[in-house]
Amino acid sequence: MKQISVDITKAAQFLEAGTVEAYEPKVKAAQEALEQGTCPGNDFLGWLHLPSGITDQFLGEVEATAKTLREKCEVIVVAGIGGSYLGARAVIEALGNSFAWLLRDAGTPTIVFAGNNIGEDYLAELTDYLRDKRFGVINISKSGTTTETALTFRLLKKQCEAQRGKAEAKEVIVAITDAHKGAARAAADQEGYRTFVIPDNVGGRFSVLTPVGLLPIACAGFDIRQLVKGAADMEKASGTDVPFAENICAQYAAVRQALYTVAGKKIEIIANFEPKLHFIAEWWKQLYGESEGKDHKGIFPAACDFTTDLHSMGQWIQDGERSIFETVISVEKPKRQLDFPHDDENLDGLNFLAGKRVDEVNKMAELGTQLAHVDGGVPNIRIVLPALNAYYIGQMIYFFERACGISGLLEEVNPFNQPGVEAYKKNMFALLNKPGYEAESKAIRARIGCE
Repeated sequence: MKQISVDITKAAQFLEAGTVEAYEPKVKAAQEALEQGTCPGNDFLGWLHLPSGITDQFLGEVEATAKTLREKCEVIVVAGIGGSYLGARAVIEALGNSFAWLLRDAGTPTIVFAGNNIGEDYLAELTDYLRDKRFGVINISKSGTTTETALTFRLLKKQCEAQRGKAEAKEVIVAITDAHKGAARAAADQEGYRTFVIPDNVGGRFSVLTPVGLLPIACAGFDIRQLVKGAADMEKASGTDVPFAENICAQYAAVRQALYTVAGKKIEIIANFEPKLHFIAEWWKQLYGESEGKDHKGIFPAACDFTTDLHSMGQWIQDGERSIFETVISVEKPKRQLDFPHDDENLDGLNFLAGKRVDEVNKMAELGTQLAHVDGGVPNIRIVLPALNAYYIGQMIYFFERACGISGLLEEVNPFNQPGVEAYKKNMFALLNKPGYEAESKAIRARIGCE
């Protein structure tokens, strides 16, 4: 099998010669710190050799549970937030039919995502949609008390039990949670739900290759074995024994940090010319934003879907403040072929495209965009997937994870914690008068003039 490739030449040209290569000793030190577990956040390094450690037995257990859910459910709701849903959704949408939500494919349940917001209309509309459906739930929460997910799961649990009966509901509700502690674990044990464990040493944003991602992906009907194989092959191809010049994870981490620290590029736009990759970008945004945004440092992760966003954000990218660089994900070979037709009247003037594949037009749009943006002062990194399948998506997932760990250590932050995420929760709990937050509630209400 081929490997995804990374071209940094049109980014490195914005730096003095040898700048990227000068990062080699720092990258080596970061790689060794990851391998030896001597870096900050070393209690969350379980993702590092996760792909190569996944067993056939474990995959069989995931596949068996997915088979049960697929047989018993028209709809499967994945309840989770952040890393507890983004990875699964990214893979499912990348591999699936763009109009899957409109199709009724016998034997393939519709996968719906919830628990990632507190929108009352969204949840009311979801419960309305599920009212006449045989649905099941995959509840993903290590603690079981994350507000968005816990609130949603309570609604879904009650509705599932009301519609299917408590005994049958127990067969179609699966908990992915902590091995021993937390509200979700207690509820699963009490109700007798099938459970999978979120490893203690794997943070949410790195968890797509755990049951958090693998079970929903298997429920959607995709090959999790190929996904894991791709990741395992990239794990091997990016290890400490791979020379810097051949290690695409090391190269990507080095060039993006050089653009940030040396060239002052503070924003990375990840872009694609394949609509199916939209949620890959959303997953990537969390991975890098939550890993690197510490101590008032960090490259801001943004995303665009091209060519769509060239008609909205294109002007800013081309001529706006030169604080950005681009990382473009390109798919070498689409799954389908569609040729552009001839039209005798040619009122749109497009007969010069007649007989060409639509993908050829898209590839020329990609190349033309790259040339224009580079000419406009935007460094460009290009990642190429030979095809959009589970194997190469697995490679890309691990590529971004490993590069993220290296890049965060080059930035001299802890890439594996997220202390800032708790700030809004504390304020929200105080405003809602959650038990245990009495002092905070009094203080915040005085601050906003409620007392």
